[in-house]
Amino acid sequence: MNPYEIRKDFPIFSRKVHGKSLIYFDNAATSQRPIQVLEAIENFYRNQNANIGRSVHELALSATETYEASRKIVATFLGAKPDELVFTKNTTESINMAAYSLLVSGIIDRGSEIMITRMEHHSNLLPWVTVAKLAKAELRVVEVSDNGRLSMDDFYRKLSDKTRVVAVTHASNVTGVVNPVREICEEAHKHGALCLVDGAQSVPHMKVDVNTMKADFLAFSGHKMLGPMGIGGLFIRRELGERLDPPFPGGGAISLVGCEVDRCTAEWLSMPHKFEAGTPNVAGALGLSVAVEYLEKIGLENIEAHEKRLLEKGMEILSGLGVKLYGPEETRERIGVLSFNIEGMTPHEVAQLLDSEGIAVRSGHHCALPLVKRLGAPMGTVRASFYLYNTLEELETFGEVLRKIKILAS
Repeated sequence: MNPYEIRKDFPIFSRKVHGKSLIYFDNAATSQRPIQVLEAIENFYRNQNANIGRSVHELALSATETYEASRKIVATFLGAKPDELVFTKNTTESINMAAYSLLVSGIIDRGSEIMITRMEHHSNLLPWVTVAKLAKAELRVVEVSDNGRLSMDDFYRKLSDKTRVVAVTHASNVTGVVNPVREICEEAHKHGALCLVDGAQSVPHMKVDVNTMKADFLAFSGHKMLGPMGIGGLFIRRELGERLDPPFPGGGAISLVGCEVDRCTAEWLSMPHKFEAGTPNVAGALGLSVAVEYLEKIGLENIEAHEKRLLEKGMEILSGLGVKLYGPEETRERIGVLSFNIEGMTPHEVAQLLDSEGIAVRSGHHCALPLVKRLGAPMGTVRASFYLYNTLEELETFGEVLRKIKILAS
């Protein structure tokens, strides 16, 4: 793959930031969008716009067909069946949907246990904290090592027959560490527990197959994988989904509603529609499917290899500068995410100086406060994260600017 050719599909790279060419290293927060995605969304609103599943007129039928075709494309990308993919707003909503469906269905109840890890983004932590409180269940937290890898010893020690669900990130948004989710899910199943995988950082960057992974739930966002904001997905294993009650019911999710005196009942539609109450983001689903086709055309294996080269070069540059790096020293089982700090400056100060040179990075706790504290960075870190359109040349420029910043800080 040629990142210079790929960049031609992304209009945003033609703009300047503070008079400099944009170097976009904030891909773990959100990716940029290719022209193919932008045009597909515009075309939908110009020529197809209608509510789905509500009418028999041509526009509604066309929009419904587009929506379901998009579902099939995205589901196939994940190794799932179309009826196992629920469209949501984002990863956060997906995880909340899974957590609250387990609560309202009685799977998480008093005295049961929920297992998470210290590595989690707040969106895979706070829903479980709230559900545990509501159900009077216990929360168990798996620890991480000094270099940010998950302690599998602690996982095995804390997993029990009381565990109802294990919720774990596939890849850390702070260190890029990739967790052994298949091993985790298989072990969870041995104890009768379900397994939810947060794929926000993995689905855009590596080949993910829900069957190989053995996950019961997989949550992800479209905006991190070249798709639009406001669309995401939740894979739910079909047999599980059929026995779950939807936590956010409403119009479009039911096959029958009946009301007697002071009593109403409802019968849910089958998967996935019972989880999709209300008007969905049809244009977003279309945009996500076009993004998936774009990624498949390039090849996830090519993208992963390219990002590995960027990660190795980035680590070489940062190590040579003598900045403080967080995470494992090796690139094994990591995606293209680098967290670091420069002594004498806060993460935000470093990020602002980089921005003045047209370089976009993230600074702060990255919505993963328990992890950054564990890594010894209470003020947070500077995070550079890479994608298919980034280049080694951009990394060289990044290193030159950081060298000047480090001199300023000393």
